[in-house]
Amino acid sequence: MFTGIVEELGAVVAVREHADGARLTVAADAVLDGTRPGDSIAVDGCCLTVAELGEHDGRPVWTADLMAETLRRTGLGARRPGDGVNLERALAAGGRFGGHVVQGHVDGVGTVLARTPGTQWEVVEIALPAALARYVVAQGSIAVDGVSLTVVSVGADAFTVSLIPETRTRTTLGRRAVGETVNLEVDVLSKYVERHLALGPVGAPREAAEAGAAR
Repeated sequence: MFTGIVEELGAVVAVREHADGARLTVAADAVLDGTRPGDSIAVDGCCLTVAELGEHDGRPVWTADLMAETLRRTGLGARRPGDGVNLERALAAGGRFGGHVVQGHVDGVGTVLARTPGTQWEVVEIALPAALARYVVAQGSIAVDGVSLTVVSVGADAFTVSLIPETRTRTTLGRRAVGETVNLEVDVLSKYVERHLALGPVGAPREAAEAGAAR
């Protein structure tokens, strides 16, 4: 589990595609402190498993395998060497819970529609896939490229967030241009609530539960 508080900006070293997936290599420093193969690191909000540790041009790197499903549901397949990526290690027991519950399971990809700068912050409008709109509410939480943010406003096909200077400086969201894509993960609690309401009370007749789930 993650909290959407980015620890470090990493840099893509290589994306090697193969028949049913790809291998992603990322240069990093802070997130590799104490990290071993098998540990989890979120890359732009997508939970990946560390497969290998190594070195590239004198800097520590790590490699993860991307399944075809990961490439389909996220924007990681579009990353190229030199691109910056948001990195966060899985939350350690007793660690500070600074954001919200983030699983690292990307629900879909949005597109930056507009950026409106203010005196201290910047409002960013992002296209919202229709299938995710029901899970996004004003003042609720959403992870954008792995960054925990509060939704300012939401419509049928887009939502807005405000970026403080710290977020613009420490994450890739400060440089995402209009037209670029971002990974989105909605609040998992809303999906569980929807599922429970659809199935009905515990012990309800099977026919009623199935009818509710089909609606």
